[in-house]
Amino acid sequence: MGPHPAVAAIRLAVRRALAEFSDEVPATFAQNDAAVPPQFIRSVGDVDPRHAKYRRPRLRPAPSAPLVLVACSGGADSMALAAATVFEAAKLGIRAGAVTVDHGLQNGSTARAVEVATRLRELGLDPVDALGVNVPAARGHGGPEAAARDARYAALEAAAERHGARAVFLGHTRDDQAETVLLGLARGSGTRSLSGMPATAGRYRRPFLELDRATTRAACHVLDLPVWDDPHNTDPAYTRARVRHEVLPVLEKHLGGGVVEALARTARLFRDDADALDVWAAQVETEVTHPDGLDPARLAELPAAVRRRVLRRAALAAGSPGGELFARHVEAMDQLVTAWHGQGPVHLPGNVRMRRQAGRVAFRRA
Repeated sequence: MGPHPAVAAIRLAVRRALAEFSDEVPATFAQNDAAVPPQFIRSVGDVDPRHAKYRRPRLRPAPSAPLVLVACSGGADSMALAAATVFEAAKLGIRAGAVTVDHGLQNGSTARAVEVATRLRELGLDPVDALGVNVPAARGHGGPEAAARDARYAALEAAAERHGARAVFLGHTRDDQAETVLLGLARGSGTRSLSGMPATAGRYRRPFLELDRATTRAACHVLDLPVWDDPHNTDPAYTRARVRHEVLPVLEKHLGGGVVEALARTARLFRDDADALDVWAAQVETEVTHPDGLDPARLAELPAAVRRRVLRRAALAAGSPGGELFARHVEAMDQLVTAWHGQGPVHLPGNVRMRRQAGRVAFRRA
């Protein structure tokens, strides 16, 4: 008898994500002497599925095998991801570790992080880090959610560098993707923002983007994995929590089921379009770029979606921070190209100024 459908689904998703590292696995790796407690064995080589958390891989990956780290908060999504990763990685000869981050925003958060780290080690992940971060007072765009996210990713980056990890796995699901699209719509964001979270971005992987949250919770129940429900996820003070518990249920009720899946599909379609436009913009950028700046006449001939991408790329190259460069800034830059009547420079985040003079558009950092 095979595993429960939810368990099979999370393992398959992780197996697909790990496949890209299989070529880096050494030809041989050591036997694992970790034993399953005898009371949980029904027959030789057979572990009682009710106690699946006591399963141990038969082989231990070699020390030189590629390492992946799982970012784990202790919630259902990330615990399911951790369990599936250690199970599938062992079969492929890949090392699997984990990182849990204590944001210090709730009472008892440090003790909870230590507890989560203990659970991860019991699952067989190694190395496991429990890292504390300082979340600065929220300022500007994004509020406390953005500040906590930035601190968390900085900690994950540091852990990945320290351990030499090939990838960091994140537990975002299809539900998270739908929420991201709705937030982008509410903010009036462009195509790239509406394309949601990518399955692959640098060292980060999101194996569960095609799975829903109910699947990960069901898998944790079957595997007897204790999970922690973050109270921030239901706190209406946080925008994403309101989308999750107020906006999406209303849409599902009045528009019929399948809204989450439709929004996730929309993200995939937007991502395809955004990727194509980015490639086009990168190609024409070389054609309109001169030593003294960009050619506004040639820029004006381009479709708006491509032209604005070229301008944004130029602003980023001049030192304007991507996280602070918003649609209104790009529109102002576009006006300097397509509706110029002698106006002064456009001031951009990061002390960058875009000026049009002598037949060129130039970016300078003050």
